[in-house]
This record gives sequence, C-alpha cells and structure tokens, in this order.
Amino acid sequence: MPRPVIERALTLLPDTNFVNAYGLTETSSTISVLGPDDHREAFQSSDERVRQRLSSAGKPLPSLEVSIRNDEGIEVPIGESGEIWVRGEQVSGEYLGQGKKLTADGWFPTNDGGSIDDGGYLFVEGRIDDIIIRGGENISPGEIEEVLLDHPNIRDAAAVGVPDEEWGEVIIAVVVSRDPESFSESTIKDFTKEHLRSSRTPDKVIQVDELPYNETGKLLRRVIKAEMVKEL
Repeated sequence: MPRPVIERALTLLPDTNFVNAYGLTETSSTISVLGPDDHREAFQSSDERVRQRLSSAGKPLPSLEVSIRNDEGIEVPIGESGEIWVRGEQVSGEYLGQGKKLTADGWFPTNDGGSIDDGGYLFVEGRIDDIIIRGGENISPGEIEEVLLDHPNIRDAAAVGVPDEEWGEVIIAVVVSRDPESFSESTIKDFTKEHLRSSRTPDKVIQVDELPYNETGKLLRRVIKAEMVKEL
C-alpha cells in the first residue's frame, strides 16, 4: 500500500490493527508480513529510514529465504533494487505442463522487483515488466506513485514508461484528481521535482477519470501503458 495512504489510515483509525503482506500462489501464498506493531512503530518514528517501512511488505517468514538478484542472478547489496528470489519448503514454483521454474539450488525467481533494507524489511516495487528504463536507469513506478499520492489534489496515480528514441523510455504519470477543475500539470511536475531526482520526475502528467484494477485490486499498469503508447 502506498505510504501516503497508510499514513492517512493510521491517523484516522489509530486503534485499527493494519497488516500488509506479500505472497504468490507459487509460494503457497505469504512470503512476508508487516504486522500491526510494525505499522505503529514506523508511523510513530521520527527516523525517516524507519518510517519508510510503512511502504514495505515487512519481514520474510522464518520458513523462507528471500534474496534480491540482478539480471545475471547475482545477489545485490542491501538497499539496491533487483528481482525478488524466494527459497523454502513451501515454494513450489511448478506449473502444469511446464515443469518446475526453480533454479538447481531451489530458488524461485518471482518476476517481482524489490529491495531489502538493513533491517531486513522487504520493499516490493512491482513486476519487473513494469520497471521504467529511462536513460539506462531502472526506475520503480511505485516510487513515483508514492510521491504523486502525497499531493493533496491527487486521489490515485500510476507511472508508466513509454518508448522514446532519445531516452529509451519517458515517464508518463496518469492521475485521478480530487478536484479535476483545479488540475495543473505544471504544478504536479513541480511538486515531484521537490521529492524526486530529476531523472525520475514525470515527463508528462495526464488526468483521467479512473485507473484500471483487476478483481484482486492490483493496478493494471500494462493496460495503462498500452493506452498511453496509442495516445502519445
């Protein structure tokens, strides 16, 4: 869940026990959990490093190993982004008619991007296919979306990359405004520049009535990207 959303929820519902979890069908569901105490500790902390954990999926279950790997399958340093790999007895990684997708030593590449901080908290950045590659830099759409959702006039947001001859991809932000009549692309761009490196700020901001989600509530960035490629 985006950090601005859970921060508002914790402010409005301080006695509610919020839980955030990450899992896959191939891993017999749950991989990691951010429990109620983790939420409260992060929310009440004055340490920004700890507070950032509100947007994490918590710590992996004791029965599982989680590793962040680069494109060559090599583990990356703490804090760096890569693909989430999982290993443990509950991991099947097998598909009907396709066999197992596990490595020889039992690791399952999830095709999800993420990172692990120095406290062992897992941050899920979305599908590898959703990663925006602008000027050779891998950019998590979730990082951009969190900043956009922190703007008072944005109710929902998505960031996608569309092909560009000069940069490889450019960043398109698609937003749903709380007050559509007061929407200003330049204002939104200026806001993101205050919170993101220049290479990660949207090249264009487009206002829409709503964003597409599937039946489980997952944002369909691939649908948005396809629509933006057609329109731009």
